[in-house]
Amino acid sequence: MSMKKKTPLGALASVLFVLAVTLLPVEIVMAQDAPTEPISAVVGATASVEEAAPVEEVATLDSGDTAWMIVATLLVLFMTIPGLSLFYGGLVRAKNILSILVQCFAITCLMSILWLVYGYSLAYGEGNAFIGDFSKVFLKGVGVDTIGGGDTIPESVFFTFQMTFAIITPALIVGAFAERMKFSSVLIFCTLWFTFSYLPIWHMVWGGGLISKWGAIDFAGGTVVHINAGVAGLVTCILLGKRKGYGTTPMVPHSVPLVLIGASMLWVGWFGFNAGSELAADGTAGMAMLVTQVAAATAAFTWMVVEWLKTGKPTAVGIATGAVAGLVAITPASGSVGPIGALVIGLASGVVCYFCATSLKKALGYDDSLDVFGVHGIGGIVGALLTGCFFWEGSTEGFKIGSQLWVQFKSVIVTIVWSGVVTFAAFKVAGLLTGGCRVDEDEEDQGLDLNSHGESGYSS
Repeated sequence: MSMKKKTPLGALASVLFVLAVTLLPVEIVMAQDAPTEPISAVVGATASVEEAAPVEEVATLDSGDTAWMIVATLLVLFMTIPGLSLFYGGLVRAKNILSILVQCFAITCLMSILWLVYGYSLAYGEGNAFIGDFSKVFLKGVGVDTIGGGDTIPESVFFTFQMTFAIITPALIVGAFAERMKFSSVLIFCTLWFTFSYLPIWHMVWGGGLISKWGAIDFAGGTVVHINAGVAGLVTCILLGKRKGYGTTPMVPHSVPLVLIGASMLWVGWFGFNAGSELAADGTAGMAMLVTQVAAATAAFTWMVVEWLKTGKPTAVGIATGAVAGLVAITPASGSVGPIGALVIGLASGVVCYFCATSLKKALGYDDSLDVFGVHGIGGIVGALLTGCFFWEGSTEGFKIGSQLWVQFKSVIVTIVWSGVVTFAAFKVAGLLTGGCRVDEDEEDQGLDLNSHGESGYSS
């Protein structure tokens, strides 16, 4: 019992210290020397007219692209605080709403720091097939003139845009273990999972690593964000165990209006998530916006109809959850499919996610509090696979569905296995450092708001 009361903040500090010592080279103290020269100043400057040598395309900042990406970055941050916070906060019981809001807020702060210290470097750095290097720790070499991520936006904007992805991904996992995990354990678990699951998958998919070399398509995060987080949510909720009274005590959302408000914020913010992933204000971004809207609307309407037919009542929580499922599923495909593909993806995700979040969960008996796996994990898998079926829509690539579907399938399997193994290890380490990840039964009965944070979300 004495271990249970050991200083959780000390445990978190220990983890952060060990990570800092093991992941960061000594040279970070000199991180800000040698600012990088603008790319546009050196490319092709000495080529003579007589030689007629081909000149590389010059990377030049574009004010329109930059302005759009700043807006997109704010939209994605808006998805977590307040969008996801309110969506999850409305779904839990009243005695736990503050715990959800604080967890999302604290994760926003923690991931912002970790992304700066080493996350961006290990994700975006050249590295190897599985992880990046330490070339950009503390944003070494990044200045106001540095272009990065694309050819037309400042690297600082690209860095911050990707930071918002790093923020929302572990925040998604919160919904799976809602109402029963220690706050200190949440922070330590998220630190470890971010370091050893999110960053390697990011690098493998978007940083030129293993999955990227296969030719897998993940435009905005079907594997990196949603399958990754969904699997982590499933593993965590199984290891943590069911909430006290689950299956016998009603655990209905305490505020359905908050659920709808949060879902609406997620929907609006998702245009930054998907259209912003083009890193430019162009036609592809415009099509990504279009298909995002189509898929979300189709999935929401489909979920509503299926629920109506099955239970006799179309619920507000149902249509809101359906919209999120459609947004998840279109995410990997948003840069490579057209309206027809979006309709099919929305329809498929509405049906499949509904049954996985209801029938499958009941059949297997796990307590995924807010259906993180059923919506994000399954929605991400549906979207990633159907991307392989509709990526050719509107292109001149021809029909290569078989080969692309195989590549998409491999990327899904690697993400599931990697996230599952890391999640198991991170959970066990967090439990060792905090005397077990789960709160006491009395604290669970009284609610996490008062016991973890000393406050109540409601005065009565």
